[in-house]
Amino acid sequence: MKIQLALDRLTREQCFLILEETADHIDWIEIGTGVIKEYGMEIVREISEAYQQKTIVADMKTCDAGRHEAKQAFEAGADIITVMAFSHDKTISETLETAQQFEKRIIVDLLGVQTRERVEDLYELGVDLFCLHVGKDMQHEGALADSSLYGLVAGLENIEVAIAGGISVKTIGTLKGIDIAIIGSAITGSGNSGETSKMIKRLAE
Repeated sequence: MKIQLALDRLTREQCFLILEETADHIDWIEIGTGVIKEYGMEIVREISEAYQQKTIVADMKTCDAGRHEAKQAFEAGADIITVMAFSHDKTISETLETAQQFEKRIIVDLLGVQTRERVEDLYELGVDLFCLHVGKDMQHEGALADSSLYGLVAGLENIEVAIAGGISVKTIGTLKGIDIAIIGSAITGSGNSGETSKMIKRLAE
């Protein structure tokens, strides 16, 4: 299982400090929506240049103007961008086309999706990377990501599945059928991000 470190609700300085401490124990670096809104494409560019050996995910949460936003992020050095599952099919198709032109990928965020039908529609459009997502506000009400979410994508061939939503040292070992575990505050807010990321990586193997 790959570990994707989500950098969100952090300053630029905090992002780079945490990356120095965790780089040896993570696989993908996610530049969170809040960080992108604060610092723009420049921080995507800076992190992608500093960590060229890592897969860089720009959490754009694109839901419209897909071709334009994908081009922005890919030109800044992102390898993958996030697109919301509720977006119009044309938005999904245009981000997929743009990703292919740049030889990059998109990940479709299934936040709020509760029906298998929408997932199958996305799959037919050509989506092969999905994120099962329990949002931050949902977490505040007690919801956490777990393997029960996998039913949305079970049985689809040749796909990769990420999961996000309150994953921690305590829960990482319970995730089944998952290719990428997306972890944010359990690492970035732990007080010892290096040691925590090392422990999570070990438990995920």
